[in-house]
Amino acid sequence: MLFKKSIPQLLAEANESGEGTLKRSLTSFNLVALGVGAIIGAGLFSLTGIAAADNAGPAVILSFIIAAVGCGFAGLCYAEFASMIPVAGSAYTYSYATMGEFMAWIIGWDLVLEYALSAATVASSWSQYFSQFLLEFGIHFPQNLLHGPWEGGIINVPAIVIVCLLSLLLMRGTKDSSSVNNVLVIVKVAVVLIFIILGWSFINPANHHPFIPVNPGEDAVKAGTRGFMEFFSSDDFGHFGISGVLRGAGVVFFAFIGFDAVSTAAQEAKNPQKGMPIGIIGSLIVCTLLYVLFSYVMTGLENYTKFAGDAKPVATAFAQTGYTFLNRFLMIAILAGYTSVILVMLLGQSRVFYSMSKDGLLPKIFSDLHPKNQTPWKTNLVFMVFVSIFTGFVPVSDLGHMVSIGTLFAFSLVCIGVLILRKTNPELERPFRTPWVPLVPILGIVVCVLMMASLPIVSWERLAIWMALGVVIYYAYSKKHSKIRKEYNDSLLK
Repeated sequence: MLFKKSIPQLLAEANESGEGTLKRSLTSFNLVALGVGAIIGAGLFSLTGIAAADNAGPAVILSFIIAAVGCGFAGLCYAEFASMIPVAGSAYTYSYATMGEFMAWIIGWDLVLEYALSAATVASSWSQYFSQFLLEFGIHFPQNLLHGPWEGGIINVPAIVIVCLLSLLLMRGTKDSSSVNNVLVIVKVAVVLIFIILGWSFINPANHHPFIPVNPGEDAVKAGTRGFMEFFSSDDFGHFGISGVLRGAGVVFFAFIGFDAVSTAAQEAKNPQKGMPIGIIGSLIVCTLLYVLFSYVMTGLENYTKFAGDAKPVATAFAQTGYTFLNRFLMIAILAGYTSVILVMLLGQSRVFYSMSKDGLLPKIFSDLHPKNQTPWKTNLVFMVFVSIFTGFVPVSDLGHMVSIGTLFAFSLVCIGVLILRKTNPELERPFRTPWVPLVPILGIVVCVLMMASLPIVSWERLAIWMALGVVIYYAYSKKHSKIRKEYNDSLLK
């Protein structure tokens, strides 16, 4: 048996209220701000330069568009589920209703990879920008307190501090956390717009030529002097040309991670049937427009080759405008961007674990709510320690691809879930309906799989190891403590 959770059962959970349940306090604006808060951050300020220098050149603009299209297909599927089943847990919950408990566990374990690892990765980057910001005022932070032991230091203190502060904020309540996030979003969007507006008049058209840099390996394949599979498995694949644009999409896809975190807050939305589609689709549209304009200006201000190995590509590009006095404001925007990403990732992670614990797949500690604040504070506490240790001691700078492949996997399963539920439960009320089914879900699956295929093989190896560990935990603990299995076994005994 698949041991699925029924839709009526999920809706009953969504309609629970009072003590022991999550508090509904988020408006549509709060949900859009959550999405924008999670999306605009590390990806925009660092990956744009990396993808342009290593993969796509000025055509990183196309990489952003391809990634956005893939996210758009998945986003429409998320919106249908989130409006129909407004329960915390996101893709984990949707998979439980469509593909059964084992696949739900797999996707829940996969979301650990996305949210916790994202928070750790971004916190590490936040630390480096924080030290640069202090330098603007002549303050030199000790280098051995900015890096873990594997990177020549002792411990990454600022990264640990920001994770702890945001975790404590989340423990206070979702409404307070959302208010802080709103302020951070306003600050960073304002500075991004300033960058675009001021930089536009300084664009050098020569920097956009060639728009798609030549890849000799692709030319050899076109000429018939080299086989495609040989090229695909070589180091030439993904470094400029069309393959570079595709790999660039897989790289900058990390910049779009976050809109799905909106769905983890479905049980805390005041009007989820209306607010969840607005939050998911609205944040995705806003961020895509900003990303395309930002990358166009950035690659127009400075030649893409100058971004290779540059830790501060945005500052390098902005220096061409002459408005160097705004560098501090740019740094504040970057710090605000990173902070809101960490906040929303930690929020999303705690809500996924809350749902998994409610179902018995994880210990009860993860679903215990604070009696006053109605937040899963013990989960926040556990992940405060876990993410702090990870970002404080373990080098996480090269794990962006691992987060991306995990998220693409989750998106693919959500798209599959919409296809299954339309077939098995066509009569269900859907406040928001994904248009052009089955075309949109199928295209979402295709685009996500293509981006997964373009990522380095090491990403697949790490994903396989992580999933293998998850399977071991499932059979060792989760399967034995599953509430839905216990209910089924009890029914057999009656």
